[in-house]
Amino acid sequence: MLFFVNDYGYGAHPKVLEHLTETNMQPLTGYGNDEITASAAEKIKAACACPEGQVYFLTGGTQTNMVVIDALLRPYEGVVASSCGHVNTHEAGAIESTGHKVLTVPHRNGKLDADDLREYIETFYADESHNHMVFPGMVYISHPSEYGTLYTKNELERISAVCKAFDLPLFLDGARLGYGLTADTDVTLPDIARLTDVFYIGGTKCGALCGEAVVFTHGNMPRQFETMVKRHGAMVAKGRLNAVQFDALFTDGLYEKICAPAVRLALKLRDGLAAKGYRFAIDSPTNQQFIIVENSRLPELGGKVAYSFIEKYDAEHTVIRLATSWATTEEQVDELLRLL
Repeated sequence: MLFFVNDYGYGAHPKVLEHLTETNMQPLTGYGNDEITASAAEKIKAACACPEGQVYFLTGGTQTNMVVIDALLRPYEGVVASSCGHVNTHEAGAIESTGHKVLTVPHRNGKLDADDLREYIETFYADESHNHMVFPGMVYISHPSEYGTLYTKNELERISAVCKAFDLPLFLDGARLGYGLTADTDVTLPDIARLTDVFYIGGTKCGALCGEAVVFTHGNMPRQFETMVKRHGAMVAKGRLNAVQFDALFTDGLYEKICAPAVRLALKLRDGLAAKGYRFAIDSPTNQQFIIVENSRLPELGGKVAYSFIEKYDAEHTVIRLATSWATTEEQVDELLRLL
C-alpha cells in the first residue's frame, strides 16, 4: 500500500530521534524550564530574526489553536477565519468549546482576502446592533492553507495592515509551515515574524514525533499564558519532549532541508498527473495535491493507495488529496504515477 494519505503518518526524522536518544538519560527540570528548551527557543528566534520573540512548545495543532485563541480573546469576542480555515472545519468545535465563536469569511483559493476581511469588520461596526453581536477580536490564517495554497508577501502585508487598523491580533497557523517555506514563495520566516502577532511552527507534520512551537513575535505573550496552557490540558510535565525535537530541527537548517524534497516530489507528482490528463481541483504549489478522480476508479485505487477524501466534485467525480511528506521517496512517487 502506497502511503499518501497525510504528512504525519511516519514517526520522526532520524536526526530528531538521535537527539532524543542523546539526551534521554539527562535529567532535566520539568515543564520546559530546562536548558534544552531554552536552546531550542533561541535557535527559533534566530531563524525568525525575532530577538524579542517568546517561544512556547505545545504538543499538537488543535491544542495550540485553542490555547492561543482563548488566551488572546476577551469573553465576548470571536476569531475571524476563512470558511475553510482549520479551526472552522476540522477541530471538532475546539474553539467554540472555549466560549468563542469562529466568525467566517468566504475563502478565495483557500485563503482569507484582505479586502473581504476589511469589509467584514467595517460591516460589523456599521451595524447599530453590534453590541448585541460577537465582536471580531482576532484574525486566524494558515500558511499553507487547507488547500495547499500560499499567501504572497503582499497578501500578508495587506492582511496585517487591516489587522493593525482595527487593533486585531493576527495569528498564523503554521502546521505545515516547512512545506510553505520551501515552495516557490517570496515569504520567509522573518517575514512571518514581522507581519504577525503570533504564529506557530509545525513539527508534527514536518519531521517531529509531535509538537508545535508557538512564537509571540514582539514580547506580547498574554499574561499567565502558561497557566492557560495547563487549564486546557495541553501541558506535559516532560516539556523536554517537544523542545528536544525542535532543537534538532533548527540545527543547521534541518527543518527546511527535510521539507524541501516533499515539495519537489509533490510537484513531480502534479506534473506527471497533468501529463496523464488528470484534472486538479486547485493549483497547489506545496506538498498537498488535489486531484479529480472518477468515482468508478476509487475502489481499485483504494486497494493500492492510501489517500484522503476531500469532497464530492460532481455526481461522477470526487476530489482526493495526495500528500507527500519529509519521508516520501522518489520510488514511491514513481510507483504512484505508474498506478495512476
